[in-house]
Amino acid sequence: MKKNVWFVLITLLFSIQISELSAQAKKGLYTAELGIQAYTFRKSFPQGVEATLDSIKAMGFKEVEGTGGKVTPEEFRKMCDARGLVIPSTGAGYDELVKNPMEVVRKAKVLGAKYVMCAWIPHKSGAFNLDNAKKAVEDFNTAGKILKENGLTFCYHIHGYEFWPYEDGTLFDYIAKNTNPEYVSFELDVLWAIHGGADPVSLIKKYGSRWKLVHLKDLKKGVKGDRTGNTPQENDVILGTGQADIAGIIREGNKVGIKHFFIEDESNQVNYQVPRSIAYIKSLKK
Repeated sequence: MKKNVWFVLITLLFSIQISELSAQAKKGLYTAELGIQAYTFRKSFPQGVEATLDSIKAMGFKEVEGTGGKVTPEEFRKMCDARGLVIPSTGAGYDELVKNPMEVVRKAKVLGAKYVMCAWIPHKSGAFNLDNAKKAVEDFNTAGKILKENGLTFCYHIHGYEFWPYEDGTLFDYIAKNTNPEYVSFELDVLWAIHGGADPVSLIKKYGSRWKLVHLKDLKKGVKGDRTGNTPQENDVILGTGQADIAGIIREGNKVGIKHFFIEDESNQVNYQVPRSIAYIKSLKK
């Protein structure tokens, strides 16, 4: 009799474990809050910031990176607060970071941001070189230190031109090696990494927790990139329909602790493409 009881209990426990594992297997791969890069709606914000934010909220977004056109940081924060939208990250131009980092700090704090990203290093188009990289290393270390002392994390947003070969790696490897991890982190832009000849999944594996933010963006199949940091807008396609391994990127991003993924769509069809990109990442399973 006792053997039968134990058999029933063991069978029941085993069944529960199988059910739990099955439930976990069905859970979505994408677990972060839905985030959007404000540049996606660059054509809508000038027509009405509040209406654009209403659309962003209606799509299901909870996080916004950046600001809304010509309104002040104070005004934009108020509008986002009213809609339950948070701003974990904002952008800053290279020159502003170098010349007036405390103004960058002020605006970020008004927005409630914890991260400040810079998306461009000045250089001659198509000819990013070691001198450009060295200058960026110096400036990023300096600005990043000031931002950290004020409770912010600086992230350099890659743009594809950093992947020119250098020694046994690339100029991006040089930047990563020579910037202080205490002061300089990175934002991965999926499309631009691929366009510059890099593999986003491998980049995440190589540099791990130095990646803090991700722009989810897909490059049209068949497009051969270069290292200019430029490509026609129509090459920005719905997530999951292009060259990027979006599932692999999210999976590796989760492993290294990335908490903020922002969909960015530079096409002229954002109202069509963005909802479908959302549906795609929500459809991914662990």
